[in-house]
Amino acid sequence: MSAPTPWWDKDSHADRRPFLEARGRIRRGLRGWFDVRGFTEVECGALQVSPGNEAHLHAFATQRQDEAGASRPLYLHTSPEFACKKLLAAGETKIFDLSRVYRNREEGPLHSAEFTMLEWYRAGGSWNLVMEDAVGLCLEAVLSIDRELLQWRGQTCDPGLEPERLTLVEAFRQHAGIDLEAVLGDRDGLARAAQGRDVRVGADDSWSDIFSRVLVQHIEPKLGQGRLTLLCEYPAEEAALARPLERDPRFAERFELYACGVELANGFGELTDPAEQRRRFEAEMNVKQAIYGERYQLDEDFLAALAHMPPASGCALGFDRLVMLASGARRIADVLWTPPV
Repeated sequence: MSAPTPWWDKDSHADRRPFLEARGRIRRGLRGWFDVRGFTEVECGALQVSPGNEAHLHAFATQRQDEAGASRPLYLHTSPEFACKKLLAAGETKIFDLSRVYRNREEGPLHSAEFTMLEWYRAGGSWNLVMEDAVGLCLEAVLSIDRELLQWRGQTCDPGLEPERLTLVEAFRQHAGIDLEAVLGDRDGLARAAQGRDVRVGADDSWSDIFSRVLVQHIEPKLGQGRLTLLCEYPAEEAALARPLERDPRFAERFELYACGVELANGFGELTDPAEQRRRFEAEMNVKQAIYGERYQLDEDFLAALAHMPPASGCALGFDRLVMLASGARRIADVLWTPPV
């Protein structure tokens, strides 16, 4: 078997160059979108005490040495979220960051170990407002390169149309035939319902594992067809950084944005209770320890800042994925100037 063609091969680069040019035009368009709305662009450092405390996120670890050679562990961040929220505590009100982020164990047509995340926050803004932002950014992306549609593997989505808004309860009922409310917190009940829909369930699978498998197998492929889908009101157990819904605390102010069956963005009405956030982080790290045999320390500075952070909402959007779908690229490596080795 011959070795794959390196990305720096002239012919390979020439094939990718139209997508890379589109990347630059979209970047400029999105920066302009934020600028006219009074946002400040920030640049959060990649080296952090904690890379994030979600059980299934995997970081790149390193060591920082002082002048005497003493070292302490640091990580490349998986998101600029903790740093952005510290900036909100410091008094910033409308910020965005086009941030290089790093995630281990991620590779494929839609995944890269190093990629660009567009993350933004509105102090005092509702999660409905950042939903509108996410939709507006998708429209700006296609307009920036004189296109109309997002596309992926033969599917199309018009970001100029009114988006579909679907709760998780509605999505499970409509696309999987499962009454999610009836099995909230009931691992065995959800397992039986999932197996009835031909979803594989392992003996050691948690409620969250089964929930995710139903979502991937039965729901995500049907989202963002023809128009964008805002999938919202996640079960509280699936929204570690989001505040609970006032009308029903079993669910949280979390949404994801989909186009052509592809997740583009993940947003929250932000949790600002440091004690509750600590409890959730510790629970996530317990799961990580049980599954992967490791845990990341908590960022105590972040938890301290959280007590001073104003009510806010924020969103993280996969910039490379958006460029892919706007430009018609086949895989994420096509829109990266220098794909990871």
